[in-house]
Amino acid sequence: MAEPNFNDWNRQIIEEFRTHGGKVGGPFEGVTLLLLTTTGAKSGQKRINPLTYLLDGERLFIFAAKGGSPTNPDWYHNLVAHPQVTVELGTERFEATAVLIEGEERDQLYAKETQVHPGAAEYEKKTTRKIPVVELVRRNSSS
Repeated sequence: MAEPNFNDWNRQIIEEFRTHGGKVGGPFEGVTLLLLTTTGAKSGQKRINPLTYLLDGERLFIFAAKGGSPTNPDWYHNLVAHPQVTVELGTERFEATAVLIEGEERDQLYAKETQVHPGAAEYEKKTTRKIPVVELVRRNSSS
């Protein structure tokens, strides 16, 4: 059962991210990471995942690559079921709505992602599924 180890690994990244204002070391040193909090599609429980992201102008995108595996990651299923998410970017925390990007715009954004994170091109080659691209649209907080 590799799942608990993966959860421990994620927990360490999350702790390091929060301790160091969004910066982490190890394999993610210098990589742009955010923390995405979703609501479990089946459990209803809050789930936090560290993810790489692409900033395109003011727009923020994440990619459901899951290392090129044949299935989408659990967090993707969660945000499809419950698109209201919380994003931690550096020391900032905000509410957002997850919006699936499709068609030509999706293809253009994934191409940009492969330029910033070359591993993304490998993920796409390893799988037959089309890796989902999701925009995290900041919700205006009423103050």
